[in-house]
Amino acid sequence: MYLSPVKSKIKSATLMTSRSCATVVLENVKPYNQIPGPRGPFGLGNLYQYIPGIGKYSFDALHESGQDKYEKYGPIVRETMVPGQDIVWLYDPNDIAAVLNDKTPGIYPSRRSHTALAKYRRDRPNVYRTAGLLATNGIEWWKIRSELQKGLSSPQSVRNFLPLTDKVTREFVASMNSTEHDCVPDFMPAISRLNLELICVMAFDVRLDSFSDEQMKPNSLSSRLMESAEVTNQSILPTDQGFQLWKYFETPAYRKLRKAQEFMEKTAVELVSQKLLYFDEDQQKLASGRHRSRSLLEEYLRNPNLELHDIIGMAADLLLAGVHTSSYTTAFALYHLCLNPDAQDKLYQEACRILPDPWECQIEAAALNSEASYCRAVLKESLRLNPISIGVGRILNKDATLGGYHVPKGTVVVTQNLVSCRQERYFKNPTKFIPERWMRETKEDVNPYLVLPFGHGMRSCIARRMAEQNMLVLLLRLIRSYEIDWKGKVPMNIETKLINQPDQPIKIAFRSRKS
Repeated sequence: MYLSPVKSKIKSATLMTSRSCATVVLENVKPYNQIPGPRGPFGLGNLYQYIPGIGKYSFDALHESGQDKYEKYGPIVRETMVPGQDIVWLYDPNDIAAVLNDKTPGIYPSRRSHTALAKYRRDRPNVYRTAGLLATNGIEWWKIRSELQKGLSSPQSVRNFLPLTDKVTREFVASMNSTEHDCVPDFMPAISRLNLELICVMAFDVRLDSFSDEQMKPNSLSSRLMESAEVTNQSILPTDQGFQLWKYFETPAYRKLRKAQEFMEKTAVELVSQKLLYFDEDQQKLASGRHRSRSLLEEYLRNPNLELHDIIGMAADLLLAGVHTSSYTTAFALYHLCLNPDAQDKLYQEACRILPDPWECQIEAAALNSEASYCRAVLKESLRLNPISIGVGRILNKDATLGGYHVPKGTVVVTQNLVSCRQERYFKNPTKFIPERWMRETKEDVNPYLVLPFGHGMRSCIARRMAEQNMLVLLLRLIRSYEIDWKGKVPMNIETKLINQPDQPIKIAFRSRKS
């Protein structure tokens, strides 16, 4: 192709300018070893700072150590836990977006988490085919995720469970009549029992009667399931970090996890076996219209792409991840509503429109989608201040430039969304509970990579829509029937036991409202 001398010079100048810009950009990218952050004495690692009684940090207060590191080092921090094991903490939403939007062809988002749980399951190939959704990475993870999400993630599948969710929640609220005018010393166990009941009825078509006197006993099935899930979650961080000696011999932390998982596994196998026993009969009832919509377990058993090992693993994961995440989130939301009576009153007015009669009316899908906007804003604002976890973890699939630094492939990166969501640079009055910031009429301009309580993209929480629906129904029914007052300490802080939980009992006084 012929180019005139003038055009040729212009093209050459353009190429030279592009190359110069690229060179400048590359020169401005600082090397990985210059990322600021704690390395520990003589580069031996900062893990000692998390040892109780010795260090200034705690795995139970990662939000506080995260804030401290941000103030000392800035929006990107490289922390060496032990030699050869770094974590890069990210606070800037643009860096968070760069990590979570990585779409390297043929590579799936990976993370380093639940490593001890993975060992437990891989040591039991007679029960599990994989380590499950929480601990697995790569194509193995995607094969089971793509099949399991069909029953959990689609909006229509979730809406199908709304009548059942509303029925069980209404029973729960009705069972609270004995608490009228009383101060409940800790409402958390009750919320957890509700969420366990919802998980079992939706996933397995089984009612545990978790609110009954029999199930309230410490050795009951529901009590032991809640305890096992809590013990497992509390064992994840201590086994994920540090030297991971449990790989070579059974440490106390791993022993606690193993015993808790053995009980949850036994329960999951029994629930799946029970459904298999009556599977054909249930399908005949469903076909004849004498049976309600399928449970998740029925959907999975009908899926030819899922093996029984996969289904047992998913059953165990639902029991592990489905109870306390929703319970803690609901507890924080109730805490904020107690301390903000104007917000509680607005939610009550909305609940009255949706439920004119709290005991006769049902919550319909259309109303939940279009008329519960303030309830959704309450939940989102609570999740901004008290997200399910401090952030999102990833293992970089390729080299990246983050915060002006080169970060190599394979680096463990964890976002610090909880800390970022409480900064004035991103939110007006960041520590105040203001649901209106999420309402259409008064919506703030917020970077979409700040509030990510359920993760992001392919690796986001598989049961997000189900969890949100359950929590919305509970908030609407509870505030419709009761005015609530906080009787605990203020402020309520966070304990980071993998998932964020309140640091004190949920002490609430309930007063019945006029119907």
